[in-house]
Amino acid sequence: MENTSGGGSTATVPAEIDRWNWGAFLLNWIWGVGNNTFIALLMFVPLVNIAMLFVLGAKGSAWAWRNRRWESIAAFKAAQRKWARWGFAATGLFALLFAGMFIAIFASLKGSPAYQMAVRAVNSSPQAIQVIGRPVSTGTPSGSIRVSGPDGEASLAFSAEGPVGSGTVYVKATKSLGQWKLDKAVLEDAESGQRIDLLE
Repeated sequence: MENTSGGGSTATVPAEIDRWNWGAFLLNWIWGVGNNTFIALLMFVPLVNIAMLFVLGAKGSAWAWRNRRWESIAAFKAAQRKWARWGFAATGLFALLFAGMFIAIFASLKGSPAYQMAVRAVNSSPQAIQVIGRPVSTGTPSGSIRVSGPDGEASLAFSAEGPVGSGTVYVKATKSLGQWKLDKAVLEDAESGQRIDLLE
């Protein structure tokens, strides 16, 4: 068949290449610049960019064929396979970095003095032990910790579970002159909604 690549919007696209393009979907605007398909720059337009991901995946191969001169169908396929491999590699790397960032955040929360003090408060509260039992298993905290030099504050929540019941621990703590102190720590029973002051 005649090589119609680079022939513009009216050029015939061979059926064997007119299929989903993973490189266009995963690398969007980068792929677009590399394949003379500058409509991919719509990825920078809010809201439009979400739909554009799927449009590029579906139409990318046809656009790339029409917008750039290719030596052959085989050369086009080889180039798009490379784009797909780069796309999957970049996506995998981004996912690893994203997961690593969240693991680091959760690890820092779980290792914080405010969290450790709250866990000790649960274990030393007779009322809390009566409600959930012992041993107590605590979950990964969510919330925020802000520190500025010797001062700081923390607002955390985490699950606490024992053989008798379970609940959620809510914590407010402050750091002053390098020392952390629990200001509020309560256990909310999952079943009854009762709140137990862990600092009593």
